[in-house]
Amino acid sequence: MKRLLNTSFFYTILALASGLFYREFTHAQQFTSWTPLSVMHTHSFALGTAVFLLLLILEKTFAILQNKKFRSFYYLYNFGLLTTLLMLGIRGVTDVLEIQLSSGMNAAISGTAGVAHIVLTLAIIQLFILLSDVVKNEHK
Repeated sequence: MKRLLNTSFFYTILALASGLFYREFTHAQQFTSWTPLSVMHTHSFALGTAVFLLLLILEKTFAILQNKKFRSFYYLYNFGLLTTLLMLGIRGVTDVLEIQLSSGMNAAISGTAGVAHIVLTLAIIQLFILLSDVVKNEHK
């Protein structure tokens, strides 16, 4: 349970830091358009802090950490989320600094973000399979 709490706390710090960075960086650059940096904050809070707090409640209720599938879910989900946040940050900084990316670099950023979203999707599917197992075993 401590791991879930610590993970949630990590994403809270990341959310706060990314929100502060977005505000100060765009202000310093006098940038007023939309940038992916603006959603790093909310992605970190919703997909990081909130999800792991909900998992903490599910652990208390169903002991989900005992399920064999939890470990792979945990690592897949964190990898997908951290990669997604990293790509939001990279894309946002290049937007704010108006860096002209080569088509290859642009495709690499988009492709990596896409793969990260696929990994997140697979992790969420695995979580639902895990929860289905846990609920099914509760009724036995």
